[in-house]
Amino acid sequence: MRTHHCAMLLATVTFLALTGCADEPEADAGPTPVASAPSASAAGPTDASGVPPEPTGEKRVIYLATLTGIDPGIVNGDEEQAVRRGRDQCTAMKDEKDPTRRVAQVERRFIGPDHPNGFGPTKSALILATVQANICPTY
Repeated sequence: MRTHHCAMLLATVTFLALTGCADEPEADAGPTPVASAPSASAAGPTDASGVPPEPTGEKRVIYLATLTGIDPGIVNGDEEQAVRRGRDQCTAMKDEKDPTRRVAQVERRFIGPDHPNGFGPTKSALILATVQANICPTY
């Protein structure tokens, strides 16, 4: 049952990443409409090191809720730390393109009091998808 829950969560995260959480109906033909002005969180890197801006508004709510849905110990009451870890992961991914290594990075980066060695490869893959969908979709 737990595996089914993780699969459903991954499907939801993937759907959100692919749709950009848009409420607009899908067009039958032609290019996908682009949202008017991008928010600060979608504007791209704000400093020379390539650290993306913090997610704000709905993106932040979705990011934190999805992490909590994967495992409440990921956020563990410290939203700022969860956001920092996500932004740090984005920075690390700029140079690391191998998906397996990216998941290993997440497993080392996202830890908690009850998970000092990370949350395991399955949950780490879900965390990675959440980070990419909500903080750095172009990485």
